[in-house]
Amino acid sequence: MNIWSNLRHDRIGMLSLVTVIAVIVIGICAPIIAPHDPLTVNMSLRYNGSTWSYWLGNDQLGRCILSRLIYGIRPSILLVLWILLISIGIGTALGFIAGYFKSKVDAWIMRICDIMLSFPGYVMTLAIVGILGVGLENIVIAFILTKWAWFARVIRTSVMQYTELDYIRFAKASGISNWHIIRRHVVPVTFADLTVIASSSIGSMILQISGFSFLGLGIQAPHAEWGMMLNEAREVMFTRPEMMLAPGIAIIIMVSAFNFLADALQVALDPRLHQSASTYTSSKKWQVRI
Repeated sequence: MNIWSNLRHDRIGMLSLVTVIAVIVIGICAPIIAPHDPLTVNMSLRYNGSTWSYWLGNDQLGRCILSRLIYGIRPSILLVLWILLISIGIGTALGFIAGYFKSKVDAWIMRICDIMLSFPGYVMTLAIVGILGVGLENIVIAFILTKWAWFARVIRTSVMQYTELDYIRFAKASGISNWHIIRRHVVPVTFADLTVIASSSIGSMILQISGFSFLGLGIQAPHAEWGMMLNEAREVMFTRPEMMLAPGIAIIIMVSAFNFLADALQVALDPRLHQSASTYTSSKKWQVRI
């Protein structure tokens, strides 16, 4: 409740949260909200401008740009969230095992993470896609294989920090089971770190998914995806620049919203940052009054 109270006083954070929730709901309800079928081709409407029936106009195949933008939320946002959940699940499980039990288990898991993280993320993803081939399923596998190691290392560091505290050591010495200690004492204190890490990673993953689709390595036609919509509008970027505005602005808004939300969550979940932000705000108000 205190976290929600802290977040509620952050206007930018609340605006970002409302934006994210609204876009997710629109993406889930796309068949109901979208005014037209995003795959319907009508060459008589090719490159038509904005009308009452087609608010954002039509693309090179006469398809409704607004409908494709709405359906594009699913691979661009909802798919990213699904990949993030799987990656965090794998990384968190291995990170907890490595950080809590340490010893040889920690060494083996960290060596695997070192191998995965020794290559830049884009290069590793490109290599996996090159081996498996282009397509939605393969890009999902590539992202999961390249993301879990980073989450595992970050979570391991957080868990090791908290397991060194006196009350955790006392719980171990008292004979309390490891599962009980992890569930009752370690998970609650690492939840804040996990939330901030997850929210701050979504923006970069949206850009990566859109970037691979723009290069033709992600979502394939005729499915709607924001990066692919930018690629399709590239041929007419000088004659019909408005075709690139809709997906481009959508990507900018969502990446910014997730980044601002991550910053707001970090302040809301960390009492020290929240106190510093409150002190700074109070001082600014006092200066204005003077």
